[in-house]
Amino acid sequence: MSVGLIALLDDVAFMVRTAAASLDDVAGQAARAGTKAAGVVIDDAAVTPRYVVGFAAERELPIVGKIALGSLRNKLLFLLPGALALSAFAPWAITPLLMLGGAYLGYEGTEKVYEALFPHQAHGDGGAHGDGQDRQGDGGSDRAQEDRRVASAIKTDFILSAEIMAITLAALPEGGFWMRAAVLAIVAIGITAGVYGVVALIVKADDAGLALARSTAGPPFGGVVRGVGRAVVKGMPILLRILAVVGTAAMIWVGGGIVMHGLETYGIAAPAHAAHAAAEGAGSLLPFARQVVEWLVTAMASGLIGLIVGGLLIPLTRVVLAPAWQSLARLRHRPA
Repeated sequence: MSVGLIALLDDVAFMVRTAAASLDDVAGQAARAGTKAAGVVIDDAAVTPRYVVGFAAERELPIVGKIALGSLRNKLLFLLPGALALSAFAPWAITPLLMLGGAYLGYEGTEKVYEALFPHQAHGDGGAHGDGQDRQGDGGSDRAQEDRRVASAIKTDFILSAEIMAITLAALPEGGFWMRAAVLAIVAIGITAGVYGVVALIVKADDAGLALARSTAGPPFGGVVRGVGRAVVKGMPILLRILAVVGTAAMIWVGGGIVMHGLETYGIAAPAHAAHAAAEGAGSLLPFARQVVEWLVTAMASGLIGLIVGGLLIPLTRVVLAPAWQSLARLRHRPA
């Protein structure tokens, strides 16, 4: 009996070690794959705070919570099964879809740059990101405006989440169905929690700063606390502007990088080789910061490609796609 019990315990211990190793492997793959989507994550975090602008302070966190739940639903209920189905039945479609998404990100970022350089009336659909603001004259209650704002944010999130999941899937090594599903789910939950946790901190930072600025604490720390609060209140608009710039740059370089690597997959390797050679050359000039310099040069090369792709898509979108979409919308709303 004792020998049998020892053998059973040994088998259980082996199963536990195997399960632990599998969990470590899933966590490691999730961490590596999640970093590949960092640029899109930055964009997501930079875009979302604008959707709570204009609402009462007590509604800010509930709105962020609604958007976060919608984001999680996008990833887990729609995009994760879709990504697994593609990898199982049409793996050839992943790269073209990634490239389409990359081109779209390049277009969105380049559109923002174009709007900043040559201000003019925005086109009808407002872009995927939209401006987060309701048009004048919409009317309706604050709750209706909030619902529209949340719905618009969730639509924007769907586009960015699709890129995150596709990039994650492309970064995964070959493995079993459940392993890939687990990694995608971990990345989806982790990125959603991280992005909207940061967004919540951003949108409430000014309230925290205001509370600190009104502190009645006495010396020796009262003055310091009030000074920090005033600095936070004054600094938040600057931070939001910086986030907007970083988000735009991230869209362009991530989109350009996706297109560049997709072209390399199809045998058009010259852009990727040129970027790699330029990065290595710049890194050799500054060996003490080689990795940082190589990353910056690669990002700049990807950004250049993103700007080129986006610049080509702007007239195509405005002359062909936008009028076609408006015609379809008119047909859809035409009374029977």
